[in-house]
Amino acid sequence: MIEFDDVPDLVDPIVIAAFEGWNDAADAASGVVDHLIDAWGARIIGAIDPEEFYDFQVNRPMVGTDENGHRRITWPTTRLAIASPPDLDRDVILVRGIEPNMRWRQFCAEVLAACDELGGTLVVTFGALLADTPHTRPIPVSGTATEPDLVDRLSLEPSTYEGPTGVVGVLADACARLDMPHVSYWAAIPHYVAQPPCPKGTLALVGALEELLEANLPLGELAEDARAWERGVDELASEDDEVAEYVRALEETRDTTELPEASGEAIAREFQRYLKRTQSED
Repeated sequence: MIEFDDVPDLVDPIVIAAFEGWNDAADAASGVVDHLIDAWGARIIGAIDPEEFYDFQVNRPMVGTDENGHRRITWPTTRLAIASPPDLDRDVILVRGIEPNMRWRQFCAEVLAACDELGGTLVVTFGALLADTPHTRPIPVSGTATEPDLVDRLSLEPSTYEGPTGVVGVLADACARLDMPHVSYWAAIPHYVAQPPCPKGTLALVGALEELLEANLPLGELAEDARAWERGVDELASEDDEVAEYVRALEETRDTTELPEASGEAIAREFQRYLKRTQSED
C-alpha cells in the first residue's frame, strides 16, 4: 500500500493520470500531468514502492546531489500529488509515473486503492500514439468513457481498437472491474516528428480535459510552445522536398476524409472554449 504524507480531506477529487513509455508518444500525455503539477502547484503526497514493479536494468535509478549537497539516488516510480485548483470546485489527484515492467495488475490495483482511499470519484487517463497525421492540422484526440452521461455530453465513441495495450489500457480495465467511472483520451502525434516534446499534442489533451471539466485550465506558455513547435517542424519540412511532399499528402488526405459536419462541430467547440476563456479573463 502507498503511504501518504499529511493529506487533508479532499473535495470530490478527480484523478488525472499518465505514464511514460509505450502509452506516451513524444511525451505528450505525461506532459499534461507535468504541466498541471506546475500550474496548480501540486504537492507530492506518496509514491509506489518501485521494488515490485520496475526492472532497474531497464529503468535505471539516477544518482545526483540534493540541495543540501548530499548524494541521493532517485528511483523510477509512480508518484501521487494533490492540488486544489482555484478554477475548479473540486480537488485533483495527479498520478505521474513510468509504465511498470512487471505485475501490472497488482500495480493498477495499488494505484486505484490509493485513489479510492483519497476519495477519487472519476479517473481520467491520457495516452498518445504515433499516427499518419499532419503537424499543420489540429492534433486529433479520441476519447472513451464508461459513464453514459459523459459519453453523450462529450460525444464520445466506443473504442474499436484491438491489439497490444499498455498500462493505461490495463488501468482502464481495472476501473471497469471496480465500477470506477473512467474517461480515456488519446492524442495522435505525427509519426515523422516523434521526438519529444510535442507541446501541440499536450495542448490538445488539455483542451479535451477542459471540455470534460467544463472549466478553463491554466495554459501558461503551452500555447506559445505549441506554435513554436509547429513553426520549427515547418522549417524542417521546408528543407526536405520529400518530407514536404509527404506532409502535403497527409494534409490532403486529412482534409478530404474529414466529414464537414465533424469539422464544423470541432470548430464550434473550440470557439465556445475560446469564448469561455476570454469571458473568464475579463
